[in-house]
Amino acid sequence: MSVWVWVTAVSLAAWLWLLLGQGFFWRTDVRLPLGRAPRVWPSVAVVVPARDEAAILPRTLPSLLTQDYPGRLEVFLVDDGSSDGTGELARALAGRYGGAPLTVTSPGEPPEGWTGKLWALRHGMAQAREGAPRYLLFTDADIAHGPSSVQRLVTAAESGGYDLVSLMARLRMVSGWERLLLPAFVYFFAQLYPFRRVDRAGGRSAAAAGGCVLLRSETAERAGVPEVIRGALIDDVSLARAVKAAGGRIWLGLADQVDSVRRCPRLADVWRMVSRSAYAQLRYRPAVLVATVLGLALVYLVPPAAVVLGATGTVPGAAPVVLGGLAWLVMTLTYLPMLRYYRESAWTAPLLPFTALLYLLMTVESAVRHHRGLGTGWKGRTYTRPDRVPPGRPPGEPGLAAGDAGVAPGEQ
Repeated sequence: MSVWVWVTAVSLAAWLWLLLGQGFFWRTDVRLPLGRAPRVWPSVAVVVPARDEAAILPRTLPSLLTQDYPGRLEVFLVDDGSSDGTGELARALAGRYGGAPLTVTSPGEPPEGWTGKLWALRHGMAQAREGAPRYLLFTDADIAHGPSSVQRLVTAAESGGYDLVSLMARLRMVSGWERLLLPAFVYFFAQLYPFRRVDRAGGRSAAAAGGCVLLRSETAERAGVPEVIRGALIDDVSLARAVKAAGGRIWLGLADQVDSVRRCPRLADVWRMVSRSAYAQLRYRPAVLVATVLGLALVYLVPPAAVVLGATGTVPGAAPVVLGGLAWLVMTLTYLPMLRYYRESAWTAPLLPFTALLYLLMTVESAVRHHRGLGTGWKGRTYTRPDRVPPGRPPGEPGLAAGDAGVAPGEQ
């Protein structure tokens, strides 16, 4: 048997295992559980880190201020050194829409060892705790919530006994690049962190989506959040690990009433979003990078290559075409549910190998930037790898990066 037959057979075996043995990651029916409403609605403090978000706030902040929530709800917007009047606009919106009381505050520049977002969250949490809320809702400034979003999150947490409930916000897709890349972004995240395994009590898998995280205040204190993850570039996954390490229960799923309004219309926008944190996800380890590249090539690139090379006669025999075609078919079928969730055409499903190649190149560029000493840049700040992991910070986990844009780590 030729090397191509063996390699393609291994690729098919990998896809059969992913189909059946990776927590059914490809299914999109993990939605917010509907439980019994509490007799007394607990108080909730919403903390919104915002840096230069004046263009987006009019579409998102009113959705928080006007929540249909029966209990006490307060909103704390942390203006993280904005230069576009974000704080002033937030106050004006509160005056126009009324609803939940809004506090606008600013923490100043983050000290060494802190990312901007986590320093802003720390400041917002300190302000919120003066009112002793039972829950803290962390949500990014680009996230719009449905009218009953907070009510549904609290109902799920109270009825299910969860310490952390997180929703993967539905991304906005208009341009061709967004339609090609962003559903795969969520698909890859679910492949790394299957939602059913994250939700399993006592399981080791832990993840959250930084755009929407409801967290019990007492659990945050017990886990030492956010100090324990103060330098994490991938802060949402680190937060979930800290909560689970402290004995907390986690639920993570896809959203129905939580939407990101941020646009990533160009390939360069998605590229920048992913490459800024991809190598951090690989723990800055060259060996893990090499293993990731080889693994992605085996799983996503070998099947179409085997089909093309076999069909053109470059590789002799029918076996590579058959095995590669089957692997490509399984890959395509597992991607279709995510495309349906985003109401995108099924014709893009066979293009997943090309999309995976782009994400692979983004990850490689992230490593190259790191080794050239360029650091990670976002909204005027640059973060370099710390000389050592901050005390208590949960270790990283190998795999593709989970970016933010309402998905995984939020903006630093």
